Amino acid sequence: MDVKVVTLFTLIVAVTLLITYYASQKTNSASSFYTAGGGLTGWQNGFAIAGDFMSASSFLGLIGAISLVGYDGIFLMYGALVSYLVVLLLVAEPLRNLGKYTLADMIVERFQARKVRGVTAFNALTISIFYMLAQLVAAGDLFKLLLNIRYEISVVLVGLVMLIYVIFGGMTATSWVQITKAFLLLGSTFVIFVMVMAKFDFNFLRVFEEMQTATPLKEAYLAPGAKYANGLDAFSLTLGLILGTAGLPHVLSRFLTVPNAKVARKSVVYSIWIIGLFYVMVIFLGFAAAKFVGVQDIVAANPAGNMAAPLLAKILGGDLLFAVVSAVAFATILAVVAGIVITGATAFSHDFYNEIVKGGKATEKEQIRMARFASIGITVLSIILALFVQKMNVAFLASLALTVAASSNLPVILYTVYWRRFNITGAITGMLVGLIGTILLVALSPNVWSPEQGKALFVGEPIFPLASPGIVSIPLGFLGAYLGTVFSARKEQNGNFEEILVKSNTGSDIKGVSHHGV
Repeated sequence: MDVKVVTLFTLIVAVTLLITYYASQKTNSASSFYTAGGGLTGWQNGFAIAGDFMSASSFLGLIGAISLVGYDGIFLMYGALVSYLVVLLLVAEPLRNLGKYTLADMIVERFQARKVRGVTAFNALTISIFYMLAQLVAAGDLFKLLLNIRYEISVVLVGLVMLIYVIFGGMTATSWVQITKAFLLLGSTFVIFVMVMAKFDFNFLRVFEEMQTATPLKEAYLAPGAKYANGLDAFSLTLGLILGTAGLPHVLSRFLTVPNAKVARKSVVYSIWIIGLFYVMVIFLGFAAAKFVGVQDIVAANPAGNMAAPLLAKILGGDLLFAVVSAVAFATILAVVAGIVITGATAFSHDFYNEIVKGGKATEKEQIRMARFASIGITVLSIILALFVQKMNVAFLASLALTVAASSNLPVILYTVYWRRFNITGAITGMLVGLIGTILLVALSPNVWSPEQGKALFVGEPIFPLASPGIVSIPLGFLGAYLGTVFSARKEQNGNFEEILVKSNTGSDIKGVSHHGV
């Protein structure tokens, strides 16, 4: 067990626990636990959003995917970056103006119905667990490589440490851990990027020239088709990535941690620049890992390529850089998992417990206590599920969570804000069709079934041919919401659309104003 690695791991944990301790002194209300009291500035929330999104799937999974399959690995990247334009243009402002603590608050602002809140909260919990799997798989692989700890034990350890952040510090602590982690990740990635480019005399064209012969794929490494031979699969994956962020509960909850919609928009702009800079460097780190570490050694360490980044750091900077990168990756996993858990716990405590079970009358102490219990439950369930998906690339696992979000949450968000006729049945139908449809298609896909032993969870022929189901499941979600509305239009009211239209655009509660809706 490397002393440098252990020392840096301990230092990272100590710093983040110190942040949690100070944050816990301010976490004395439901608002501070759920949304950090809505007091973050634009740059703070921008770095927190970036810290939330620059997860293990981005750092470990993307570099690994690019190192193994070249151009096709970039499919997992650019869609995610473009997705923030969707967030900026369509979602950030309405959500901040309509929401209080959760996505369900926004939907229920128009439809005063407990069943809508319940289904929205269930969606948030499901998507949060999907996204957590990617982080926990990365944690298991990282500890196995660095500290020679069994995958199962390391997943449990990360879950327990993360629980400390959530239970004691809530969203305030989680936000500052994410901000700190974003700076650390950008800094360490930049250091490796400079060292990589020095190997190529800072000639970007030379990188692409040498990569044509650096891997067993030869020229095919820089062309599409190494992984996604089916163009529909690549398009389906990209569609899920572009639209998915606008439906991710743990990302959307970040817009409720700022004082108003203007600051929410600013924070998205900050995050786009930060993530964009990070992703540019990630491309070249993936190329460098393939060339200097070697595809065979990357696969030997982890078949999905998840350990390419730490291995590259070790070759370039020895044990010290290896330890630094590993410690930062550890901080990355902790921060993102904490953000996901706090979102799921908030959905359970605020939406299920307070609004549905207690009819909105639970005290703040009761809500915080229930959120802490929910955090434990979500973590335990995610750990159990993570034990079964160890062999999957973490970037791809995260893309599945994005596809679920795009299929179930996004149609309802857009229809709620922009479609006058939309009603309660449409909202519930859209969410359930999108959620169940995506999970069913994934269960029938090549991710779960493969005729080759070890390539998927089970041996057998897949019924659904695409690895990513977005091209089918996302239209299903929109169609389900549309048909649910149309077939129940005579029986139900469409909610207070005029008020929602005004409030979502201005943040003002204006009664009795008539607007032309869609």
